[in-house]
Amino acid sequence: MTSTSGPIASIVILMGVSGCGKTTIGKQLAGALRWPFYDGDDFQPNGNINKMAQGLPLNDRDRRPWLMAIRNLLIGIRAKQGRAVLACSALKQDYRDLLSDGLERVRWIYLKGEYAMLEDRLKRRQGHYFKAAMLGSQFEILEEPADALVVPVDSPPDSIIASIRKGLEL
Repeated sequence: MTSTSGPIASIVILMGVSGCGKTTIGKQLAGALRWPFYDGDDFQPNGNINKMAQGLPLNDRDRRPWLMAIRNLLIGIRAKQGRAVLACSALKQDYRDLLSDGLERVRWIYLKGEYAMLEDRLKRRQGHYFKAAMLGSQFEILEEPADALVVPVDSPPDSIIASIRKGLEL
């Protein structure tokens, strides 16, 4: 686990490639903190979901409306002095900058996993539009964050959540 100093979070964003556990860890972390949980997948336009379901990776133009919808959510949360846990791949630094620009007390958690382990998880996952064959495209565009708490995902969820809470002092 790599730590980064910063303000105590009121918005925690779990980022990383598909299969790293953003939703699983995010829901459990939000439950432990008693904060609302939001899944970035819920903000994907239907066209993006259809494209990924066909095994086609998204490009920056595809992602823009999705990122803007999430940004609007975060602005609304901060305007109300709210708290939240968000699961969002946010693979590029530009995406992360767009999402948190001008917002205080946003902390990034990079759920980091090895390709083979994540590919295996995706092959076993049922009923999701993102297929294991597209994982390589996410690793290709992934820009590992310099300003995030890095947490390896090769441990049980409870251990990962404990690492996040300790790293963020929550």
